[in-house]
Amino acid sequence: MNDQSFRLPPRRRLRTRLDDLPTTRKPVLIVLHQENSTAGRVGRLLVERGHALDIRKPRYGDPLPATMRDHAGAVIFGGPMSANDPDDFVKAEIDWIGTCLKENAAFLGICLGAQMLTRHLGGTVYAHPQGRAEVGYYRLDQTEIGRSHADAAGFAWPGTVYQWHREGFDCPPGAECLATGSDFPVQAIRAGERAYGIQFHPEVTPAMMCRWSVRGHERTLMPGAQLRQQHLDGWYQYDPAVRGWLDAFLDHWLKQPETAEPST
Repeated sequence: MNDQSFRLPPRRRLRTRLDDLPTTRKPVLIVLHQENSTAGRVGRLLVERGHALDIRKPRYGDPLPATMRDHAGAVIFGGPMSANDPDDFVKAEIDWIGTCLKENAAFLGICLGAQMLTRHLGGTVYAHPQGRAEVGYYRLDQTEIGRSHADAAGFAWPGTVYQWHREGFDCPPGAECLATGSDFPVQAIRAGERAYGIQFHPEVTPAMMCRWSVRGHERTLMPGAQLRQQHLDGWYQYDPAVRGWLDAFLDHWLKQPETAEPST
């Protein structure tokens, strides 16, 4: 496959220059797992909303904060490792999620991050019994709880989302399932009021999609996976709904919970 067949679309113009945006709001903690990983579109949208990105990579020795008081929220992104791996940094991140839950801080786990949330809550992360993977665009269905929550929160779930994983997770104790899929049935969960885990990748950009599908070409050949060209074709078809969902979801996710009125 030549590069011309995977031509990237022109970049959508931002509402304003990112360097000129105000950063008076608390930063959002960004947890990444590879040297060259980025927060993608999630990071850009957070910066547009006035949040600096406090990027930490515990895999390479960065500490995680003892409290979330100085952050507006935390996002743990994906990576090639498993939430079942014995590495110290994997265990540390899983344990640290408890800080967000105890403080009712906004937390979002994406793919590996969702699996870490599941492990923290006592759930199971597993490979597909037939060795299947979801790599490309796949249908997303909502549970009744997920539809009700979306209506109350003010966002609309996309019907098809970008995936890149060969492990899934059960809905853990203390969480509710918001969205489902096929080979990996649990696709989105919520624990408490402000902690979410999603199996799919709304942060992906065409450049990230191109990089992943080249460097991880072997993943596109796994049972159930889609070939590289199908990924970009899917981006043109399905990404507008994903982008709309992410924009509205982040507004909901960043919203501070209302404090109770003092009794008189």
